[in-house]
Amino acid sequence: MNVQQSFARRGFLRGALATAVLAPMGGALASCASGGGTTAGPTGTVSDTNPFGVPDNSTVDAVIFKGGYGIDYVDFAGSIFNKNHQGSTAKINPSTAISTELQPRFAGGNPPDLVDNSGAQSIGISTILDQLEDLQPVVDAKNLEGTPIKDTLYEGVLAPGTFNGKLVAINYVLTLFGVWYSASLFEANGWTPPKTWDEAYELGEKAKAKGKYLFLWGKEAASYYLELALSSAIKEGGDEVRVALENLKEDSWKHPALTKVFEALDKHVKAGHFKPGGSGTAFTAAQAQWSNGQEALLYPSGSWIENEMKDQTKADFKMTGAPVPTPSSSPKMPYEALHSGGGEPFIVPSQAKNKAGGKEILRIMLSKDAAANFAKTKLAPTVVKDTVPADGFGSTALVSQTKMLDAAGKNVFNWQFLDLYGMNKDVLVVWNAFLDGKSNAANLANDMQKMSDKIRNDSSIKKVEIK
Repeated sequence: MNVQQSFARRGFLRGALATAVLAPMGGALASCASGGGTTAGPTGTVSDTNPFGVPDNSTVDAVIFKGGYGIDYVDFAGSIFNKNHQGSTAKINPSTAISTELQPRFAGGNPPDLVDNSGAQSIGISTILDQLEDLQPVVDAKNLEGTPIKDTLYEGVLAPGTFNGKLVAINYVLTLFGVWYSASLFEANGWTPPKTWDEAYELGEKAKAKGKYLFLWGKEAASYYLELALSSAIKEGGDEVRVALENLKEDSWKHPALTKVFEALDKHVKAGHFKPGGSGTAFTAAQAQWSNGQEALLYPSGSWIENEMKDQTKADFKMTGAPVPTPSSSPKMPYEALHSGGGEPFIVPSQAKNKAGGKEILRIMLSKDAAANFAKTKLAPTVVKDTVPADGFGSTALVSQTKMLDAAGKNVFNWQFLDLYGMNKDVLVVWNAFLDGKSNAANLANDMQKMSDKIRNDSSIKKVEIK
């Protein structure tokens, strides 16, 4: 997997659905007559076990983005579909260029029955909203175990796929963010993950005494520290911090909570708690210095980190996640609050020949067995709760993710503005300079504000109001 593909599957830097909102489409699709028309498709007997009326001897055409998660998890659901519907066949087709391959099919009125609209070439959701099925009936339906799907999902996971009150995409993979560490290393030294930035500084000094660093970074992933900073500031200052940033408000990067976090990070840089040279190091090499060389104690990342580094992690590392620290011990949101969001958005086109079959595959994917299969094989949770056993299939990282989500409860937040406005390229320049010690907290805030102001004042850029 190359760097672009790797970042494409992550909920923060290249959130497929968030990027898709503003992604332009080719003329053929944009100009096709849509008008919300649908095709009836084949119908069968409707029941709790067949809520969409899928007939026997039917075929489902699914096109699935083949990125970091592959397509075998949909193959798994497809095999169940074939068993449950006599004589039926689920054709699971891989793609690495969703929009390029599917634009002609949408324009021609023969789109697939199910699409994983992910990757760098995802389809612009805003351009096909009236060509997509309302997926609320899917979450209202019972899963294979007989429980309404809506009662089995984590808090807030449907919001990113809901536009103008219509649920048009269901994000399948749940990504959560935090700081990751070696539980075995921490246990051996009597260390605990820091809950405040003061505690983090103390830990940095202890790391230095052991000939280690507190943090390190790689040039393509310097923006992971922006994610860390935003999560910390939103927890400290409350949702008003996120809303102002989302809507590109003046002086939004000067909020006191952000100032405190930037100053805390600046203090770490000046104290030598960051391993030097990150701006000249590939991000996977830097991560290996942490996961295999144990040169640093903490690494901010999303929950993909274990799977990404599984071949470059020290034996008995016991990779574990923890919430990010906050400037004070009394933040507006609890320490346990998390940045978390969905990825791999699945859609069902209204003009599909067998949209009932597409919905049925999605219903199967949202059932316990299929969701547990994904977690076990990909070492990442889905949006379905209670599908990871207590031992996390042997993964300490997966166990910690479940504990973090349970502890956070409803205190979960996400943001879209960085992906919506394509800020990552500029962000990397600014944050590499900051982490290198070539900038400071005040300059960092000014640089980020300039980026935001430039977008806000550019009338050619479509703005999205976010609440």
